[in-house]
Amino acid sequence: MKFSQMEYKRPDIEAAKAKMEQLTERLKNAASYEEAKAAFLEMESEDRHLSTAGSLASIRHSIDTRDEFYDAEAKFFSEKGPELQEYAQKWIDAMLHSRFRADFEREYGELMFINNEIARKCFSPEIIPDLQAENDLVLEYEKLIASAKIPFNGGTYTLSQLAPFKTSADDAERLAAWKADGKWYKENQVKLDEIYDKLTHLRDKMGKALGYGGYTPLGYYRMGRNCYTKEDVERFRAAVQKYLVPVADGIYRRQAERLGKSYPLSFADAALEFRSGNPRPAGDPEYILAQGKKFYDELSPETSVFFNTMLDGELLDVLSTEGKQSGGYCTSIMDYEVPFIFANFNGTQHDVEVITHEAGHAFAMWTNRKRVPSEYIWPGMESCEVHSMSMEFFAWPWAEGFFGKDTRKFRYSHLASALTFIPYGTMVDHFQHIVYERPEMTPAQRHSVWKELLGTYMPWLKLDGDIPFYSDGEGWQRQTHIYASPFYYIDYCLAQTVALQFWALIQKDAKTAWKQYMAYTEQGGSRTFTDLLKNAGLESPFGEECLRGVCTAAQKWLESYDLSGIE
Repeated sequence: MKFSQMEYKRPDIEAAKAKMEQLTERLKNAASYEEAKAAFLEMESEDRHLSTAGSLASIRHSIDTRDEFYDAEAKFFSEKGPELQEYAQKWIDAMLHSRFRADFEREYGELMFINNEIARKCFSPEIIPDLQAENDLVLEYEKLIASAKIPFNGGTYTLSQLAPFKTSADDAERLAAWKADGKWYKENQVKLDEIYDKLTHLRDKMGKALGYGGYTPLGYYRMGRNCYTKEDVERFRAAVQKYLVPVADGIYRRQAERLGKSYPLSFADAALEFRSGNPRPAGDPEYILAQGKKFYDELSPETSVFFNTMLDGELLDVLSTEGKQSGGYCTSIMDYEVPFIFANFNGTQHDVEVITHEAGHAFAMWTNRKRVPSEYIWPGMESCEVHSMSMEFFAWPWAEGFFGKDTRKFRYSHLASALTFIPYGTMVDHFQHIVYERPEMTPAQRHSVWKELLGTYMPWLKLDGDIPFYSDGEGWQRQTHIYASPFYYIDYCLAQTVALQFWALIQKDAKTAWKQYMAYTEQGGSRTFTDLLKNAGLESPFGEECLRGVCTAAQKWLESYDLSGIE
């Protein structure tokens, strides 16, 4: 079925609560495993229905945040979702204490019980109003960002549409775009500060209400982290500072030489990798999608069936339009057993990376779409990002189709960006840990923390105040995850480290690397992150030697890569 034909109907929340309560009692009173399993499978079906309604409302609201109908539906789920959590918690408690737990574990594995133990630590009925308020604030932030109308060069642009000008090869135009972008954020500074200040205090309040003394432990539970701790993340951050920041610094020093710019670079100059311009796709969105089809048709039989299903089902919405939510994501529409990709094409190499990155998520979901329980379709966030970031590297043999004359630029840029991203992503995580450890900080103090961290993680940037907002230590406010998904961002960094392992394997033997990728992906969410890696023969990013190894291999490749003839 095509996405446009999928019917949306607001669920009856009271009926859903009653159904969840009834199934919970059936589970508790089951006289046999067969009866308990029947209640479990019926609850699975109920969850899928509710998830489908929520996904359809969310996607259609993302596509046009001005649509009054779906704006109201997004607010409905924002309000009612937390209410359903109370009934979901009762179900979880019944599962955890079921006398048939051992039978469930034999058939479905113990991970769902480990995850349920974590989930029950995230909720109490007393925080329902706070969860609702949190959802409302996130929606307010997303609508504010989507509402941006920035005058530039005689036109008016959204933040996403302005992005190509921020990498323009024309120095004056590029700087002007950065200033226009920063000016919009500065004009909305008070509201951005206000929203985040409320979110910080609200989350701190919830953490204390649940007995954790603050938000950080609750944030880790909400992210479902089941195989690593805050201390593991701290060790990873230390390894990034030790091994990766020097490598990234070298990349930007060579970039400054290519551009004929002084070091450290301004934000605007750091955005331009080559004097002749950054790599650009060789065609328009329709062309990129056609090249995506060629890539997936030729990569494997499984990816061919998957991507053609996406195209035939209208399951990609990628054009950047007025009123559209910023950014990109992949989600699932459970009743139809399909993923959906949302993005904002803007004429940059990011457009191609959407077709590989978000489709990496989508392929993983497609591969595991029939799993029971449905929570095993998706693994943890850090595990999911391995699917997407690694798929980007598997597309390298098809790069010429996507980029044409800019292919050599793209390969260098892609690998260099994978390395230079990790310090930024790690800084986002470090910033959030400081924020939630000191929730009483003023907005000005938070900006000061970000500016200080820039000096540690991104020393190649010149903080001279020339570009408003960014040079003032306020650039974190453009990072949606900080507002909407606290502590998510380190997942990208962990996954990128694993993806760099796949990059190294592809250089040696692409077919063997793909077998390992499938061995990783086919496990779905049935294992923890570290076990998924182990079962696929991959190293954990929490070991210092892993980051050191990928840094050494990638640095050697970049330094020996032939850029002759490219300005």
